[in-house]
Amino acid sequence: MKKIAFLFPGQGSQTVGMGRSLAEHFPVAAATFAEADEALGFPLSRIFFEGPEEELRLTENTQPAILAVSVAAWRVLSEYDVTPALAAGHSLGEWSAHVAAGTLSFADAIRAVKARGRSMQSAVPPGEGTMAAVLALAADEVVKACAEAAAEIGKPVSAANFNTPDQTVISGATAAVEKAGELVKARGARKVVMLQVSAPFHCSLMQPAQNDVARTLEGISLRDPRIPVAANVNGMLVRTADETRRALIEQVTGTVRWVGCVQALVGAGAEVFVEAGPGKVLTGLLRQIDRGLKCVNVEDAVSLEKAVPELRAH
Repeated sequence: MKKIAFLFPGQGSQTVGMGRSLAEHFPVAAATFAEADEALGFPLSRIFFEGPEEELRLTENTQPAILAVSVAAWRVLSEYDVTPALAAGHSLGEWSAHVAAGTLSFADAIRAVKARGRSMQSAVPPGEGTMAAVLALAADEVVKACAEAAAEIGKPVSAANFNTPDQTVISGATAAVEKAGELVKARGARKVVMLQVSAPFHCSLMQPAQNDVARTLEGISLRDPRIPVAANVNGMLVRTADETRRALIEQVTGTVRWVGCVQALVGAGAEVFVEAGPGKVLTGLLRQIDRGLKCVNVEDAVSLEKAVPELRAH
């Protein structure tokens, strides 16, 4: 069988109703959601099964909800003997990847991610920070424009996500992001899309949240991952508990180097990719990074039924 890499989605992939199909068809998924509810001490699963959407959109609910559905998808796939040799996750998804790698327990991860979401939400007052996607401009040009905007406005803006060679998300103080948007357009960007986000993630304004995540991780037992996991912060594979702790802390303010993560997985021999969790965002990004890479997504019973034969064929 070819070497399989699992990809785990981040914030933005959530939808009301996610996970319900997995829970209805697979006892291991239902048990995963019950475990999440017990670890948190409230019925998180009811929020992502039934909504309301405003409650699911709260970062402190969104992040553990996506983690729970991603872990459920991974556990269901494991019952079909589809297991990862490598893994990566986009932002929040890096925590899901480390649950799959055995680096930390699911219960510890979901409690930590709930706290992470709360800290990220409260790090910057509403309206003072934002994010924008820059399309069709080289990443180094975006970085230069951010530096110019930060210097001119006197407030931070930087690259938050290198999602594909042609898509970079920027993050920072609202005025600085808007200025950087003007500058990237002047440099030839095809489009700048302001994102509807609750906070400016993955920039220096998240330092208070990063400090909180560091304190949270001090109280959690981490093991060396069973499989290599690509770290968002540098696009390199981590193989030890200490490397993992550093990577999960630094990614709160650091850039998500998603292109680098995918390249690291390919360099380590990944031949087939599985997006485990809600949505198809990472499947889409993978196609933009390298159209030759094969990726299937598993988020419910229908997508699982389609994916398993394809994966076994490899």
